[in-house]
Amino acid sequence: MLEPDSGRSAIGGGNTAHDISVLNSLIETTIDSVDGYRRSAQEATNSRFSAEFLERASEREQVVSQLRDRVRQLGGNPEDDGSVLAAAHRAFLTLRDKVTGSDDASVIAEVDHGESYLNGKWEAALRDEGLSAETRSLIQRSYDSVREGHQRWRRLHEDVSGTSGGTAGGTTTY
Repeated sequence: MLEPDSGRSAIGGGNTAHDISVLNSLIETTIDSVDGYRRSAQEATNSRFSAEFLERASEREQVVSQLRDRVRQLGGNPEDDGSVLAAAHRAFLTLRDKVTGSDDASVIAEVDHGESYLNGKWEAALRDEGLSAETRSLIQRSYDSVREGHQRWRRLHEDVSGTSGGTAGGTTTY
């Protein structure tokens, strides 16, 4: 429940408008992650990577759904699109791949880059002292999936770029 003219939540003491803004920023960036994973699944030549990219996209969709539910609970309108910048980046990658080609190592490198950016956004949200306790708790629970994905792709990127000579062949383990 909102106190008149304050925008502060009576439950948890956080600023409702601030919570909605932070959540919508995470929604937008996480939608970018879903889109990136779907694109990566289409581009990967190794079916194991394609399957994992699709699994991660599904996990991220669940995170987006939970964040949207919280925004609605706070009385806000949740984001329904990713960022314009990410869409432009994906268009650039598509053009680049048409010119230079794409292999699993470059796809994994892009996933790792995207995961690093996403991880940073979530960590910044967790450090935000203006969030209500309920919103912070949701972000922490959701972050576990983001952190695990970031760590996973970072290790795989290091393995692929350091040991396979630029390809992600069938001998890479993850």
